[in-house]
Amino acid sequence: MKASAIRHRMCWLSFLFKIGVLAQGMDAKAPPLPEFCEIAGNPVPLGVRPGWFTTSDGVRLRSAVFKPKGGGTRGTICLVHGRTEFIEKYFETISDFLARGFAVATFDWRGQGGSQRLTPSKLGHVKSFEDYWCDLKSFHADVLLPDCPGPFYLVGHSTGGLVSLLAAERDRLMFDRVFLSAPMIAIDHMPFSTRGMARFGRTLTLLGLGHASASRKDVPQSLMPFADNPLTGDALRFTRNGDILRARPDLETLAPTYGWAAAAFTAMAEAAGDAFPTEIKIPVLMLVAARDRVVSSPAIEALGLRMRTGRHIVVPGAQHELFQESDPIRAQVMAAFDAFVTNPSA
Repeated sequence: MKASAIRHRMCWLSFLFKIGVLAQGMDAKAPPLPEFCEIAGNPVPLGVRPGWFTTSDGVRLRSAVFKPKGGGTRGTICLVHGRTEFIEKYFETISDFLARGFAVATFDWRGQGGSQRLTPSKLGHVKSFEDYWCDLKSFHADVLLPDCPGPFYLVGHSTGGLVSLLAAERDRLMFDRVFLSAPMIAIDHMPFSTRGMARFGRTLTLLGLGHASASRKDVPQSLMPFADNPLTGDALRFTRNGDILRARPDLETLAPTYGWAAAAFTAMAEAAGDAFPTEIKIPVLMLVAARDRVVSSPAIEALGLRMRTGRHIVVPGAQHELFQESDPIRAQVMAAFDAFVTNPSA
């Protein structure tokens, strides 16, 4: 063999060796897949594919995709949570969607659950609800479109419900329908109007208090007693959610910061604008918890009456967390979902 041929072969071997080392190095640096907290009475639904994705502004979020048995699906439910919530809290609801033949894709918002935190403490914080919009757009582009079967349906609770409405107003092509549980349109019994609260929060942020706790009385859900809690009337589900946090304290999110509050009231003020309801062009169904003490039920009803492609339904006896409520209330919630998404009549 000629010397030139030997050198050529050695160059190729060296190149392939370097590629192999580089690939091994990349594998070594890749973060391990997230592990979900599984406790008695709250198993991880079958068919889960855990993962991470990075938003367009560089925040790493924990995600999961669930596929139903049999392969074929009716489409994909994109499930977005409320403030402080996490994927494990929705295992039961995810199983309900899977049983109806839907795939489910979900993630933890930035600053909570198993996603990247934005403060050294467990306080909930974002600079703007545009950050949540960034999370949802990145998830849609990087997880839903390449990995999940269409059509896509957006299901959101509380804070996730407000972000869902903002998404529906800004991009009518991302999702076919939007199903919301107690969306955070407004909060009752505030000292100022929604816009006034937004200005107050922004002022405190400018004074350097943006990362300070906005609540002195906030009780972590892992320590909250069931009696007179504002979330659910179902003791078993309430205890289960606390047990998850006691088993995985890293998933817990505490009180919001003044910065988060300012961002939230600013987003609520946007949703209260005169033009906002008419800018939503896709079908929306909002469920109102009749006994809600967290968000304003009258505000949700008022928005439902002003929307051209949306409406609302009041669920009697329900507290804020409709998906975590008693079996009879959850049956009403899932019946509304079936009529609107599973087998829509209009």
